[in-house]
Amino acid sequence: MKIKTFANQKPCTFFKALGHPMIADQLEALKTKPLPATYDPEGHLEDFLAMTGLKRPETVYVQAVETLSPQTKLLSHIKEDKPLKLFIPSFDPEKHLSQMGHWLPAGCEVTSLKDLRLPDVMLTDPKNYLSDLNFSTNFAFFREEGGWHTRVKSANCWAKYESKGSKLFAILFDENGKKLAAWEENISPSVHSIVIESDEVKKRFSLPDFTGQLFLHITHTKGHSIVKYALDTFHDSGMLSVTHDANAWPPEFFSGLPAPREGEKVILWLQNSHPVIIPAKGVSLNLMGDKTDVFLDHEIPPFGTFALDVASLFPNAKWPQQIELHANHYFVRPRYEVVNDRGYRCIAHVNVERVDLKPDLKFKDLKAVFGKGYILPAPFFATDSFKTTLLPTPMSRDLPSLPLKVLVYDKEGNLKAEKSLGNLPRSHQKELVVNDLVQLGQDYGHVELVNDFGVGEETDGWLHALFRYEHKTLPAQAETSFGSHIFNTAVTYKTEPQSYKGAAPGLTTGLFLRIDDDIDTFCHLIYPTSTPWHPLSDTKLILYTKEGEAVAEAALKIPQSGSRLWVYQETFGAADREKARGGYVVIQDKTCRLFGYHGLRQKDGSFSLDHMFGF
Repeated sequence: MKIKTFANQKPCTFFKALGHPMIADQLEALKTKPLPATYDPEGHLEDFLAMTGLKRPETVYVQAVETLSPQTKLLSHIKEDKPLKLFIPSFDPEKHLSQMGHWLPAGCEVTSLKDLRLPDVMLTDPKNYLSDLNFSTNFAFFREEGGWHTRVKSANCWAKYESKGSKLFAILFDENGKKLAAWEENISPSVHSIVIESDEVKKRFSLPDFTGQLFLHITHTKGHSIVKYALDTFHDSGMLSVTHDANAWPPEFFSGLPAPREGEKVILWLQNSHPVIIPAKGVSLNLMGDKTDVFLDHEIPPFGTFALDVASLFPNAKWPQQIELHANHYFVRPRYEVVNDRGYRCIAHVNVERVDLKPDLKFKDLKAVFGKGYILPAPFFATDSFKTTLLPTPMSRDLPSLPLKVLVYDKEGNLKAEKSLGNLPRSHQKELVVNDLVQLGQDYGHVELVNDFGVGEETDGWLHALFRYEHKTLPAQAETSFGSHIFNTAVTYKTEPQSYKGAAPGLTTGLFLRIDDDIDTFCHLIYPTSTPWHPLSDTKLILYTKEGEAVAEAALKIPQSGSRLWVYQETFGAADREKARGGYVVIQDKTCRLFGYHGLRQKDGSFSLDHMFGF
């Protein structure tokens, strides 16, 4: 589906506006009528045709001379053509009619997308309908079935920008795309918790079991339009898993999908983000480094969910092979679920594979300026109890190879091991068990994946890897994946060091930690540095109630290149935790940028893990 979802580092919103679930019925009615002569002043016609399946009109007028083609006419031809009907694919047609309406013949019937607008009471900026602040939306995998439960947890971060009158609009779809429930909730103007529990939704609306997706729309946002959340999954048997999301735009490609190990199953959850059918063979997958497409010969209904057993398309593929998804802009960040040989399930997400990046051969010459350069940090758990494995994952279409090395640090920032992985080809099948490099006993540390310019020159600033954590004696496991950044240097390169808020350089920390009142919540904070920075962090852990009131504060001093693994229940006293039930913790540091991972752990050893998001 050829639609624009992201351009020039900014999200596009036309597809969100046209594909919004609340106007799906009106859009369906629009599809029944052939298009008359069309005036396309905003350049949305191609996206409109892709999302409706309508045939291109015979006559298309354009305003900009530079967009003129053999299939279009300049707007000025309207005066001589005198169309009796005209369609304008715009949600704000009046501004265009005020410019050229006098060229239309008397009685010309003008139609547009105006009737598909959301109510003005839902809009931050009614005068600019396609403002991204009018479409602060996202989707979440949502399951209440087979003993599994899910919980979405976020916070009203827009209150920091003085947003007022915000509401949450939610729609729950089952696997067939059927609307099971819809509701709205007022959002307090304070920075307070937003929590949606699948079992509570099932009870509230008297629903059967379901596995589908939850559409979220936050209105009257300010500052940014990104709906971030942590998604916890729980099983009655005690299994835990966690993933998250932040990017609500459906790209053309995803990568980082692992093939199963012997005895494993990997399920890719494909959830249609649009009110259009994904046709059979509308999406395809291929083994990393092999351009042979394997098409999914299965239809997915509008807003529907399909569980793809990866082995059904790639019966011979085995870990550490990886799979790319040619998603054709149909999905917002698919999840995948690994079922290990002992029945334990963990859920994670694939990552956006960039099509706009080229290898940057100049960056290797900047080593004196940026030191370690791009760093991908991740926890290294106690080796007596856990096996930590990393798998580098190519994440841009034009990167032919990955020159990489691994650095392993203990929690105090001491370098314990260094290993070059060589210049890995795009199709590599090379995992690294970090335990084979260092034994830390019951202690912990972290691992950093960086470029090794001694063996190759290619980098594009989009270095990714998958990290898998397995308990040695229990079936519990978790995995997470993320990309690299330049950390903690005042010199900038393009958009790095990336900031949690504002332009580069990002030299401060603001992380959101969702907490569980009944299950131990842990957080692994890492202090990576591309070049030497402050010897110690000055980190504050601020505990908030669900209403956004600060009730307690703790401090951490993390050594440069070190880390701290702390537990919420051990850090804050019982009285403060009781006051903060349903709340959250903000990790704040004004001296450096930290990178964090969070998870839950049961008394029986079950655990979850994923990286955190900025707040």
